[in-house]
Amino acid sequence: MKFEVTFKTALNSLKVNFVRSLLTVLGVVIGVFTVVTLISLVQGLQNYVVGEFEKLGSNLVFVYPGSGGLTNDPALAFSNNKLSEKHVELIKREASEVVDKVSPILQTGGAVSYKNRDYYASIWGGDALTQDIFNFELEDGRFFTPAEVRSDANVAIIGHLIRKELFQNLNPIGREIEVEGKTFEVIGYVPPKGPDYDEQVLVPIGQVEKIFELDNYTYIGLTLKSDADVSADIKLVELALLKDLTTEDFTLYTQEDLLTQVQSILDILKFGLAAVSGISLLVGGIGIMNIMLVSVTERISEIGLRKALGATAHEIALQFLMESVVLSLLGGLIGLAFGFGGCLIARQWIDSEITPQMIALSLGFSLVVGVVFGTYPAVQAAKKDPIEALRYE
Repeated sequence: MKFEVTFKTALNSLKVNFVRSLLTVLGVVIGVFTVVTLISLVQGLQNYVVGEFEKLGSNLVFVYPGSGGLTNDPALAFSNNKLSEKHVELIKREASEVVDKVSPILQTGGAVSYKNRDYYASIWGGDALTQDIFNFELEDGRFFTPAEVRSDANVAIIGHLIRKELFQNLNPIGREIEVEGKTFEVIGYVPPKGPDYDEQVLVPIGQVEKIFELDNYTYIGLTLKSDADVSADIKLVELALLKDLTTEDFTLYTQEDLLTQVQSILDILKFGLAAVSGISLLVGGIGIMNIMLVSVTERISEIGLRKALGATAHEIALQFLMESVVLSLLGGLIGLAFGFGGCLIARQWIDSEITPQMIALSLGFSLVVGVVFGTYPAVQAAKKDPIEALRYE
């Protein structure tokens, strides 16, 4: 029996029990849909992160407290935080030949309110250079002036979500909000930019120090004059900080360092989500094997007749294996189609993406499921004795 004939016979056998075949592939459909959708969302998050880093530029450098920076327990880094104004001045004075701008940042959380509306926001303290270093684009209004930062003026810039929750359709410019009970005038607001910025209230750094009684900076951001030799330039910044700190007191991160760490975390997340979602594929494969075993029992007479007409055990096994593979691939294709739909819907909020590698992985996994879980039923069908099979009722 030729391969083409075997394949057509397998398809005809599946068509006879069309509804059962569709129900059988449901587990594979759910598994592939879940894998594709979740990974596309993580890919979208990764695209967003890479885009934000690219906007900030490759010459941006961060000084974090503690020797482990982002890799260690944040609580340990915070408890070992020695970053202060004198270290900003050290960088400006000792590394002025390579450093363009320096801006300290204080970050915490607090209650923000406008009239009878309240929101728990991310509170940032920055200075007049924060806008340039972190590429803040205002939808309306203006940024702090150096004089307002020096005098700890009661002015604030709010994120998109803060504006939406507190002011709804009102223009917030010139209106007053309360941050932890202290009044601030809104002088600008940021367009939709992402979670870190949308829930943010940015005020002069001295105000955050006073309201929350914080003495040390969360981190220091700085831009280099050139990105031609970042490694050599940050070495000068390190030498400047070592005049007052030890290597255990701070960690320098370039954009590339941070992006590499974030991507490694997202890659682990992708793998974990794929592994969890793969359980659905495993359940789907067991379902296929179960139905194929039932099919072998139901079609014993057919198997006996085919063998009596000259079909070999290999051809019988191949037919049942093909049926299993077709079921699994069909489930993979349907799941992939649903995954594309989910990805298109998710693009309203995040730049989700289905890569060719994801398509190949999904269909490849579906093929493997069909082969692995179809082999045992195929072998059982091939073992049937033609005489006994023809007698079976």
